[in-house]
Amino acid sequence: MDSVRDFLVKHSLAPETIDPVSCSTQMLANMEAGLQGHAVDMPMIPTYLKGAGHVPMGRKAIVIDAGGTNYRCALAYFSEEGCKVEYLRKSKMPGTEAAVTWEAFIAFVADTIMPFTDEADVIGFCFSYNADITPDMDGIVERIDKEVVITGCEGKRIGASLLEELERRGVTGKKVVILNDTVAALLGGSALLDKSRYSDFIGMICGTGANTCAGVAVDKIKNLQSDAEGSMLINLESGNYSAMPCGDIDEAVDAASHVPGEKKMEKMCSGAYIGEVCHTAMKTAVAEGFLPAEVLARMDKIEAFNGAVVDNWACGTDPYHVFDADEQLAFARDVCLAIFERSARCMATNILSILRLNHTGCEKEKPACVCAEGSLVARSRYFLLFLQKSLNELQNAEDARFVEVVLGNDTTLPGSAVAALSNT
Repeated sequence: MDSVRDFLVKHSLAPETIDPVSCSTQMLANMEAGLQGHAVDMPMIPTYLKGAGHVPMGRKAIVIDAGGTNYRCALAYFSEEGCKVEYLRKSKMPGTEAAVTWEAFIAFVADTIMPFTDEADVIGFCFSYNADITPDMDGIVERIDKEVVITGCEGKRIGASLLEELERRGVTGKKVVILNDTVAALLGGSALLDKSRYSDFIGMICGTGANTCAGVAVDKIKNLQSDAEGSMLINLESGNYSAMPCGDIDEAVDAASHVPGEKKMEKMCSGAYIGEVCHTAMKTAVAEGFLPAEVLARMDKIEAFNGAVVDNWACGTDPYHVFDADEQLAFARDVCLAIFERSARCMATNILSILRLNHTGCEKEKPACVCAEGSLVARSRYFLLFLQKSLNELQNAEDARFVEVVLGNDTTLPGSAVAALSNT
């Protein structure tokens, strides 16, 4: 009897536990509930931004990326050769080393973009924290996390606060567009693609976190505070999805997290958690006799269980010297490969659910395009391979779907430029 197989099945880690075709039925229902204002776990947040469209060439935009531990700003514009980013400034995000007030944060942002204010009248501001987007494409802060402490931020309007600070300095006539990193991945990744080749565009982040966005027909969005027509980009917050089949190891990782009960799917498939899923799996394997007890002490010497650890073990290498026999490393390799493939099948389910929502990706000659970005999809030797395998399998389903993945490279600033230039 295959001990690895027994272990994977017992703990719902086997890749086939996630069948994208069958699992997408429930995920689609939850998406539709969110669009109708009855969110179960995915809020389906309207961005009030148009999807992938024409980008005006030569017109400049001020672009800002505030998220995680880093802050960036620059001047950006598009030419036939691509997006040109000039005068890029990088720094630590205010609030990472010591708490700052909201007013101090906004003053900092104004300081960094003042040298550009004579060259552009639009500002694309990628704000990768929880915010409600308003019909005028501003954002109202719900909370700022990711180890960043900015006091007094809740309920503040991001764009309005920045415009007030700029006006206090004598700078007027600017327009700010707020978006998040997943929307930026879609807009930046699709900016110079041949739009006629694709039936749909989906933005996907699979790095520290996991999320998707897509254009949705306005008539599907209930209580929309706008008279817009056509389609609008929706931030699904799909990492919150809670009905993906999971097992006791997933439940243990969830219970030990900073936000137990939240972001269930993200904890199955993102870089921030996939290492801990693997770590918990190895500890469980020791408890059940699949691995010797000595493995625990050696694992304790690994400073951080992240995607890189899983990637090395999946590749059959052990730079951490945890396993002292070939069969032990082979067990870890097979478990880690299964965890990667299951993660990819979660994201394939997410993508298929969007295609079913939009009735797109139905023709081989006109596939849907997934604009993907994030450390896991870009750096792992296995995640993207497994994702493409899962998406290719959809071509053979009764309701066949065709998908092309385009891997982006730092699309946040270009995407912010597209948002500002195409929506003002």
